[in-house]
Amino acid sequence: MNAEASVRRTPKQAMPFQLSLGLRATADQQVARFHRESDRRRFRAMAISVVGAGLLVALVLSVVGLKVQQVRLSYRLDALRTTRTELEEANRRLSVERASLSSLGRIEGEARVRLGMVAASQQQVQLAREFAAPSAASTARLGERTARVARAAGVQERVR
Repeated sequence: MNAEASVRRTPKQAMPFQLSLGLRATADQQVARFHRESDRRRFRAMAISVVGAGLLVALVLSVVGLKVQQVRLSYRLDALRTTRTELEEANRRLSVERASLSSLGRIEGEARVRLGMVAASQQQVQLAREFAAPSAASTARLGERTARVARAAGVQERVR
């Protein structure tokens, strides 16, 4: 009789939310409202679902982060390739410029035009001994000089 009495309550005793929906609470629902036992299986399933969803979100974010890093590195690689190409081109231009500036014909022309130099005559040119062809007289003089230096070195060694 208690259960029937609780079912037949007037709208004033019903919960306001249920009244707004046009529903009436049963006795079991009213008891459950005050005391609810926790269901460990549902709690565990919910916890596993939340952890799984968290792991899935973390996995998706890490994949997206790796793709963003890949795109960033791709742009940087393209910029470095462009810079390398520009530097190689500048290196080629500078090599050509160096070759043209160090050519003997250009240096001789600049010396004549800017500095007013003239070509040397045969009488003004003297070859150094290292570049002159050895003659019999110069070979004999070189032998005498070598012998004198060797004797002087021997005398100095005896003195020590």
